[in-house]
Amino acid sequence: MSMEAALIWCPFPDEEQARAAIGALLDERLIACANVVPGMRSLFTWQGDRSCEQECGVLLKTTAERFAAAMDRLEQLHPYDTPAITAWPVMATAATRDWLGQETRVI
Repeated sequence: MSMEAALIWCPFPDEEQARAAIGALLDERLIACANVVPGMRSLFTWQGDRSCEQECGVLLKTTAERFAAAMDRLEQLHPYDTPAITAWPVMATAATRDWLGQETRVI
């Protein structure tokens, strides 16, 4: 299977900071869309301590060609020192591939 598109997942401390990063990624045409999932509870271990925090999740949609650049830029924009940014390839319909390509095309 070849990668046609990619999804990037990343938690943020709140919607305001998520929207700011999403706006920059959209403006820079690194993503075509993002879904914000508010009210997410994250349980994790960080530097040896167990924590539980309220966060919001963000799912970003982009092309196979732009996902590495989108991940790098997201890491720069993110308010956390070490943000948890993950991505995976996805199959997409022809219409979705066309839309992603059109919205992330460098002008």
